[in-house]
Amino acid sequence: MKANQDRFPLSTMARLLKVSRSGFHAWMERRPSAHAVSDKLLLAQIREIHARSRGTYGMPRVHAMLLRQGIHVGRKRVARLMREAGLRGACRPRFICTTHRAPAGRPAPDLVQRHFSADAPNQLWVADATYIPTVAGFYYLAVVLDVYSRRIVGWAMGSHLRTALMLQALDMALAQRHPSAVIHHSDQGCQYTSVAFGRRCREAGVQPSMGSVGDAYDNAMCESFFATLECELLMRSRFATHDDARQALFTWIEGWYNSHRLHSALGYRSPQEFEKLPVNGMNPALHQAYTAPSQGENPST
Repeated sequence: MKANQDRFPLSTMARLLKVSRSGFHAWMERRPSAHAVSDKLLLAQIREIHARSRGTYGMPRVHAMLLRQGIHVGRKRVARLMREAGLRGACRPRFICTTHRAPAGRPAPDLVQRHFSADAPNQLWVADATYIPTVAGFYYLAVVLDVYSRRIVGWAMGSHLRTALMLQALDMALAQRHPSAVIHHSDQGCQYTSVAFGRRCREAGVQPSMGSVGDAYDNAMCESFFATLECELLMRSRFATHDDARQALFTWIEGWYNSHRLHSALGYRSPQEFEKLPVNGMNPALHQAYTAPSQGENPST
């Protein structure tokens, strides 16, 4: 009736809806309940969190952010308010396979066996590469991810998918983390089974490890990262040039994913925040060296 009172007489609407005009006027003059006021304030905070996440957070991460801000509310209430407001998190799609095995390549043994866990930084890294669609043609991203904190410790971008791109990502990880003994796990792509990549691993004291052919579960953690990248950035963006893609990827990895994005597996902390927590049995000075700000990262964040 309120929405249509400028179009139809109140008496006609009241008769058709079988309500009284006095009841309608009483409802109009009634103040919102305390619960309705509380819902309105809570929804404003939910909208702010959702907007800061670039529209990617669903109910679990929004609820976690509310708890971090000292706002203790039920998950069902958050879900209801988000549903009523049309706020949704990003959904993960299937991703493009980039693995092309070289018949003459010599794959390393699988040292991981799908056990993607580590007790400290720089024990286990996983690596992979993917396509980035642009109007100017495909662009490529290679990454190295630390399993301990899900942090991207090395990355490289280019207009090709050759071994040099994977070496750049590995070299960045080595320069930033200085590992003493780390397992580098990847698929059996020709770039990782190449002589040049194997030589670089031996020089740096890195133990190469590779999963089986054609099985995404053997490199599941890196596949999960690329699925997150796809649903939170690539599906929401259109890049005209490779430079546009590079800038967006840099901002997303270093300005959002490493430093701010909450991970349920890390107790709803960001990779950078998780690495600042004490590590059992690790010398504090050594842990500080592991957790130094990465390239493009603001130490104060």
